[in-house]
Amino acid sequence: MTINNSAMSSMEGQSMGLSKSERITSWIFQAVVAVILLQTLFFKFTGAPESVYIFETVGAEPWGRYGSGIVELIAAVLLLVPRPNTIPIGALLSLGVISGAIVSHLTILGISVQGDGGFLFALAVTVFIGSLVVLFIRRRSIPIVGSKLG
Repeated sequence: MTINNSAMSSMEGQSMGLSKSERITSWIFQAVVAVILLQTLFFKFTGAPESVYIFETVGAEPWGRYGSGIVELIAAVLLLVPRPNTIPIGALLSLGVISGAIVSHLTILGISVQGDGGFLFALAVTVFIGSLVVLFIRRRSIPIVGSKLG
């Protein structure tokens, strides 16, 4: 049995009681968060000097860099899979990993890292807020507790 993407999106939205505007808003934020997470993977996995500097400074080079990259990859994929239960899990994962990044910026790295003018911090805040929005919209499909958040 084959289901096309529009039918899948329709089933995904209707099954969780989301309005069309909620589905569209969620998918916009899911895409923004996933693109930011995926874009940073190149720097983490290739050992770009900025990425190495960040993880050396926080005392987590190289395993923290690889580990956070793997979690970000999983989160991005889950955010983009059009199934109701994967999306909130992806949002929760991205919130977890990006919270660590934000805390590192605020306590160890500073807002501006190597003269970037706060760009990486702004991306982290964008991922954090975007993930919160997705999680709020899709709160009813959070595994285990979602049915109580109606």
